[in-house]
Amino acid sequence: MVLIKVVALLLEYPDEALWQLQDDVREPVSAQDPALLPFIDRYFATPPLDMQAEWCALFERGRATSLLLFEHVHAESRDRGQAMVDLMAQYERAGLELDCRELPDYLPLYLEYLSLQPEAEAQQGLLDVAPILALIGGRLKERGSDFSALFDTLLKVANSPLSSESVAAQVASETRDDTPAAMDAVWEEEQVKFMDNNACDGSAQQQHQRRFRDETAPQYLDLSAGGTA
Repeated sequence: MVLIKVVALLLEYPDEALWQLQDDVREPVSAQDPALLPFIDRYFATPPLDMQAEWCALFERGRATSLLLFEHVHAESRDRGQAMVDLMAQYERAGLELDCRELPDYLPLYLEYLSLQPEAEAQQGLLDVAPILALIGGRLKERGSDFSALFDTLLKVANSPLSSESVAAQVASETRDDTPAAMDAVWEEEQVKFMDNNACDGSAQQQHQRRFRDETAPQYLDLSAGGTA
């Protein structure tokens, strides 16, 4: 599905080469989801360096808007590793080869995979992650970012009842994790954990194992937000 591929490109770290393909991006959007055109116009009216800075501020500060899907389900639990293996196997069966630097749960990569599938399978793949898409979109909308439109487009393609608006109440009650104070607090907590565990046994390997032990509960995804995956 071409529209899914377009959204994948727009969710990737902005590549200056994409500005040379504006017409190719606009064509499927105009035909399938014209409501996304204002975002497209704003995206390409922004200089690449500025868009890169905006992207980093949105998706690389804190975990709430992370583009790593399993971050919102498994967080740092051991379950995440098996989920990665299973997803990698799906990609391999579809003939999709990953760069060694790519994590299989990176949303743009997952969307590229879905764009190669038959329509029904692609829609089901989006429905499987619909609660995550809605929450990321809702968090972006709460922060005043029009990148939320990309997530609403994916939810519409999936025929999901969810949207960035449907989780507004939940998102409004959350504490933002992308503020300087919040990020400093996380860094300080990790430093304390490391120093405390290291002092106990002097083993970095055992410290690493304890960090992940028993952390199996989802930390960010509330599946009761509405709808089903």
